Amino acid sequence: MLEVVEDSAGNTYRAVYTVKFGNAVYVLHCFQKKSTHGIAAPKPDMDVIRDRLKAA
Repeated sequence: MLEVVEDSAGNTYRAVYTVKFGNAVYVLHCFQKKSTHGIAAPKPDMDVIRDRLKAA
């Protein structure tokens, strides 16, 4: 799994995706990181990412 992080105008955005399935790139989840503490993604976002990875 790979993650792209972009900062823009004081906000942080993340896109989590995988490239393990043939020639396709699957975007599993994109979200704006709102927490000001730590670098970890919030648990609800991580749950969505895990569910979508299983489905892919």
